[in-house]
Amino acid sequence: MDFGIDFLRNGIESQHGGTASHVESIPLKEEFNGQIVWEGVVEVFDLDGNPNATRAYAWSSPIEGSDKRRFYAVLHLGGIRSPQDAVRAAIVAEQRAKG
Repeated sequence: MDFGIDFLRNGIESQHGGTASHVESIPLKEEFNGQIVWEGVVEVFDLDGNPNATRAYAWSSPIEGSDKRRFYAVLHLGGIRSPQDAVRAAIVAEQRAKG
């Protein structure tokens, strides 16, 4: 399955509503205690028609121990002000979910 920009755009629109328009691709590397905890490209979208946000960030990452990928779509809201903030929030949420 192709997890390209069109897939991510469709995911944002179905998850958050509105119409997403791709703006740019941002390569990121997130480190914690000297270890890389995430590395990839975050796609930035303008979001029209969502009552809460005008921007969204989206990416996919491999699921550990699987050949599948997980899709992420994070709105530019509250403390989320950049692609890096979006990735950090997703990492924290996953760690909390694990216990």
